[in-house]
Amino acid sequence: MDFFKGKKILVIGGTGSLGRVIIRKLIKFNPEVIRVFSRDEAKQYEMQWELSNYSNIRFLLGDVRDYKRLLRAMEDIDIVFNTAALKHVPACEYNPFEAVKTNVLGTQNVIEAALNCEVEKVIYTSTDKAISPTNTMGATKLLAERLISAADYYKGNKKTVFTAVRFGNVIGSRGSVIPLFERQIREKKEVTITNGEMTRFMMTISQAVDLTLEAAKRAQGGEIFVLKMPVIKLNDLVEVVIEEFSKKYKYTANEVSRRIIGLRPGEKLYEELMTEEEAKYALELDNMFIIPPLFTKKCYNYEGVKPFKNTVYSSQNQKPLNKEEIKNLLKQEEII
Repeated sequence: MDFFKGKKILVIGGTGSLGRVIIRKLIKFNPEVIRVFSRDEAKQYEMQWELSNYSNIRFLLGDVRDYKRLLRAMEDIDIVFNTAALKHVPACEYNPFEAVKTNVLGTQNVIEAALNCEVEKVIYTSTDKAISPTNTMGATKLLAERLISAADYYKGNKKTVFTAVRFGNVIGSRGSVIPLFERQIREKKEVTITNGEMTRFMMTISQAVDLTLEAAKRAQGGEIFVLKMPVIKLNDLVEVVIEEFSKKYKYTANEVSRRIIGLRPGEKLYEELMTEEEAKYALELDNMFIIPPLFTKKCYNYEGVKPFKNTVYSSQNQKPLNKEEIKNLLKQEEII
């Protein structure tokens, strides 16, 4: 993609699961520089060794909560990817204001720094849990989305374009359910299940990165990009994981027990990718939806789009993948 060639790029939260893959993909497009901004010293050290052959990568320690540090990191930058977040539902539920400080105040810090540094584009990564949120994490991500859309509205004559991408669950990312299941099978021969009927939108990390980079290219200001994602039922995922990991650790599937623990605080049985109100205005491409900001009359021209015809997009009313399809998806990502 020539769009990124010669650009100066800042990846906030660049040592996280998504940030790392974004950086590895961006390197192939010959940007002038990639600045990796995160507060995780150990992971920065690891990445420095992994990427030691590249002379156009800089590592900056800092926290998205620190506006002055962000301002220095963003000097002379063209494109900003903000992947920094507190994203685990129980942790945010029990530490709500910490989630506010990172997900909400941190996002506003990014917005203000980008405007002051006259950045070209800011791409914010959100979650389906921002739709009709029942937990603190989802509520903070919803507010962050609104901050991003509003920033594009009130920026005045500033050139910065703000946009967001909305993900489902990213398969195999740090803290996701599959690594947890593998550890439980290896150590205890047991899998804990919240509710087997739960359904989730699932995407591979490479799909998440492709969506983020395409959003950066297409963004015109204030919109939200949503990837079309398959739905997985928890019971089916558990069966596949038990079959595959029990073989890996020399068990039979019958030796691995299941324990129902119920939904965690703030957790939903189903997820949605857009609200009913958003669905009225959503535009559709072959691989994604584009939701224009609801409070502006700005005219958006995207090549190849058509109006979205449905009124809701929920994991409850989508056909889930079957076990064989789940297995193929996990093999594609080299998780099994």
